[in-house]
Amino acid sequence: MTTPANRSNDPLHGVTLETILERLVEQHGWAKLAGWVPIRCFMFDPSITSSLKFLRRTPWARKRVEDLYVASLPLE
Repeated sequence: MTTPANRSNDPLHGVTLETILERLVEQHGWAKLAGWVPIRCFMFDPSITSSLKFLRRTPWARKRVEDLYVASLPLE
């Protein structure tokens, strides 16, 4: 009998920052994201590329985006 692989309880496990950002933009749009996380790369000429660069260098902003993503996941 094989044992099941240990599954992480972390909802961010295996999800890239790019995937998180793409899903949030698809679900809410840039304007809402800019309202929730007021950063220039969401407010002015937003793009996935510029946002990823900023979020990777700015821990507080990345945390807020990740928290928003977790909050938007359906309850199991």
